[in-house]
Amino acid sequence: MIPGKETDKMADLGKKPSWGRTLAIQAALCLALYAAFNIGRPQAPRDARLQSMLRRKSLDLYFLSVRGGLRSPREQAQLLHKMERAAKIYKAKFVVNIGELGEDDPLLRNATLHFPLLEIPWYTTPVSQGQVNGNFLRKIRIPHGQILDIIAVDTGPLKNLSPVEQVSKIGSNQLHWIKGTLAATNSNWRIVIGFDPLIVCGEKLVKFYEPLHHIFLEFGVNAYLSKQGCAGSYYHDEGIGYIGNAGPADEAHGAFSANGNSKIFSEMHKGFLLHRVNPLEIESFFIDSTGKVVFKSTIRQHGREAI
Repeated sequence: MIPGKETDKMADLGKKPSWGRTLAIQAALCLALYAAFNIGRPQAPRDARLQSMLRRKSLDLYFLSVRGGLRSPREQAQLLHKMERAAKIYKAKFVVNIGELGEDDPLLRNATLHFPLLEIPWYTTPVSQGQVNGNFLRKIRIPHGQILDIIAVDTGPLKNLSPVEQVSKIGSNQLHWIKGTLAATNSNWRIVIGFDPLIVCGEKLVKFYEPLHHIFLEFGVNAYLSKQGCAGSYYHDEGIGYIGNAGPADEAHGAFSANGNSKIFSEMHKGFLLHRVNPLEIESFFIDSTGKVVFKSTIRQHGREAI
């Protein structure tokens, strides 16, 4: 071996790595560490609006609403998985179930058996065969020291009543309970839930079930959640947002809407609504089976609205 070359090799071995190589190694280690800490964490929604919501979620209250009813086991499981994911990401406080069978609703029963969604309360529309004791009021504290009222009413005894029937014992008792409940509360937000949409559509006209609509106006109800009816997914009138949840048993017909919301989505029963409540507004986002936002509606205080 040539002595000079051996000395050169020893010198090369003793050299320190270049600054460029050192920085490259450190950057690679940082990336690996970041990836390790984030493995298994829920990924942020792809939709830009949901990403914005995620950034400010600690300042607002979130809840879900969904149309109950019978679905195939696969559709039911997919829907509950999407709801569970949204509930975890946004720390939803409760779920509103729009079902005609009350506590016996198939979606609610499946959630009870197979999903941890029951770790948060489910408020389902009452089915009480015309008895007022099926109605209920839940008061929910939201950030900024405000109160949200969820008021459930059995609409069965009220729908399709003639003016004479409206003063009958059952109809009168129902209306008296709703009016008395709203009069006694001083909450910041008031959401009424019921199974029937309480809207009738003519050729170029939308008509409301007047006794309830009048009471809603008198006592400042902000929104009414029900199954989807002829007016579509969202209809706004005089400061009240009528929001319809589509279900598998609902008729897939066209909808008339004076405020331009006439689109009916053929697979809406596979999705659900995510609601965001803060002191100024309630935003409702319909999330489809792929996890994307299909439409958004906004109800603002003092009767101002946007969609």
